[in-house]
Amino acid sequence: MFVHDAQPMRVIFGTGAVERVAEEVDRLGLRRVLVLATPRQGALAARVTAVLGDRAAGTYDGARMHVPAETVAAAEQALAATGADGCLAIGGGSTIGLAKALSLRHGVPSVVVPTTYAGSEMTPIWGLTEDGRKTTGRDPVVLPRSVVYDPELTHDLPAAVSGPSGLNAIAHAVEALYAPDGTPVVSALAERGVRDLATALPSVVADGSDADARSRALEGAWLCGACLGATTMGLHHKLCHALGGMLDLPHAETHAIVLPHVAAYNLPVAPEAEAVLRRALDTGDVPGALRGLARRVGVPDGLRALGVDHADLARVVDEVLAAPYRNPRTPTRDDLEELLEAAWRGGS
Repeated sequence: MFVHDAQPMRVIFGTGAVERVAEEVDRLGLRRVLVLATPRQGALAARVTAVLGDRAAGTYDGARMHVPAETVAAAEQALAATGADGCLAIGGGSTIGLAKALSLRHGVPSVVVPTTYAGSEMTPIWGLTEDGRKTTGRDPVVLPRSVVYDPELTHDLPAAVSGPSGLNAIAHAVEALYAPDGTPVVSALAERGVRDLATALPSVVADGSDADARSRALEGAWLCGACLGATTMGLHHKLCHALGGMLDLPHAETHAIVLPHVAAYNLPVAPEAEAVLRRALDTGDVPGALRGLARRVGVPDGLRALGVDHADLARVVDEVLAAPYRNPRTPTRDDLEELLEAAWRGGS
């Protein structure tokens, strides 16, 4: 027996789909929405604002990684000042996470236009960082009402961002495959999503204008994100949340580096998950294939390449042990120290 909760999600997918954001805002009965972006996405924010016309109440372009509390406070002020009754987030996980925070605190619905392969637009999972600690939770109120995928918007995504972002999405599917609430539906989505991303990412990194590869990668990210949205997070996400929140590390790169090491730890006790991944990656060595893919798409070699001080690893272990997530194996301190040591060194 299994129970599968399908998220109430509306998806518009295709080249030029961004031109339909005004229709989605109208469909939700919203009058004026606050456009959310990062400081580097001014051109995208301006483009979507032009499409929205008088439905755009204003722009807040201060979204940051890990959704710091002070960023949320500033966005709340913008929301109040503009009188917006909803949000439109255009960008990656940082911007989508900010939209979720506003939905969580104020109940405002959101329309999301993803421009990376983060996958968080498919989940009811929120995260907030305060005083160096990232807190996460699940609440259906944060789930975007409409997600508009336009592969054309990803063509300018640099290779250095595309590769780690895609591995981040794959991590969502890998963890969903051995989650305690996984289902055959999740397994099917995960297999297709991982295969799409693993085949598309090398082409995307080699030629960012490859329209077919960009579309396949974005579709894979959608499917992998949906897997995470339907299941419980485990050790991989706990480690990455602790690393990111405590050390302010880049989100996608952290996930991409940690993924093969957690897979090597968990898959020996999750044979069904391993079988799915072997098919999706066309390999007999899943952790090895993930490491190889990471190298091919330019993921930094180890946590030390992100500037992590080796002495900080002990604090991360303490954080993970203090509030563990459910996982196929219950890690000991020695397990975590060994895993993080390998992820810090990189190589092989």
